[in-house]
Amino acid sequence: MHKEIFSRTQEIAVENLTAGYGDEVIIENISFKIEGPALVQILGPNGAGKTTLLKAILGLIQPMQGRVVINGVDVTGRPEKAGLFVGYVPQLAIAEFSKYPITAWELVESSLLMHKKKWPRLFTRIEDRRRVEEALTTVGLPREFWKENIWHLSGGQRQRVLIARALVHDPPILVMDEPFSAVDPAGRIDLVQVIAELSKRKLVISTCHDPELLLSYTNTIILLNRKVFKIGKPEELLRIEEMKEIYGEAAILMHNHIHICDFHA
Repeated sequence: MHKEIFSRTQEIAVENLTAGYGDEVIIENISFKIEGPALVQILGPNGAGKTTLLKAILGLIQPMQGRVVINGVDVTGRPEKAGLFVGYVPQLAIAEFSKYPITAWELVESSLLMHKKKWPRLFTRIEDRRRVEEALTTVGLPREFWKENIWHLSGGQRQRVLIARALVHDPPILVMDEPFSAVDPAGRIDLVQVIAELSKRKLVISTCHDPELLLSYTNTIILLNRKVFKIGKPEELLRIEEMKEIYGEAAILMHNHIHICDFHA
């Protein structure tokens, strides 16, 4: 088996990365290295290139220049390589299923079965069940919902299932694009705790339009707005002068707290 699958290293190096679509450059000449376990937030307005950056990290797009190295392996434009290390929760992923009748258990199990096809060693059926149970337990989905159709679940419960789907093969790195976008306010508080716990043992990368939700658990902030890129600790970057460079007049200071008037559907 590929020995890197078992690596518990949690490191992403982005080197001189320029990426976009067609002839349009979205992000330009970005370089950084992040290591886990940690929680990294990527912040920026709509159209800033956050999802483009995530797709480049995941090998889902071929950059115009530069490369992405995960745990010492060049995964540039190679999603099958990146997938050995990274679990991915895409933005508004629930729309992919479009009312397709599938239970929470079946969705998570299907993800595990797809990953098994990539690995020379096959798990036993008992091991499969253990991994699915562990993933659903980790995200805090009550057992009575495991065999429910995902469309009978709340937005917050569905998002837990999608995170479990990304976790079931136990990747050392987890990437989430707007994990709170389909979750009601009460569900967001519970989901914050799930993500915070995961960041204690994995490198968790998340885009988010409300940095306050995860701020208490965040180790590193990436500010991105196309050609403007900054990386540092929250106390270094979550300052009004830094945020205005990214968000413009949408960033305002109220009672010593920064608010971002960047509405996101």
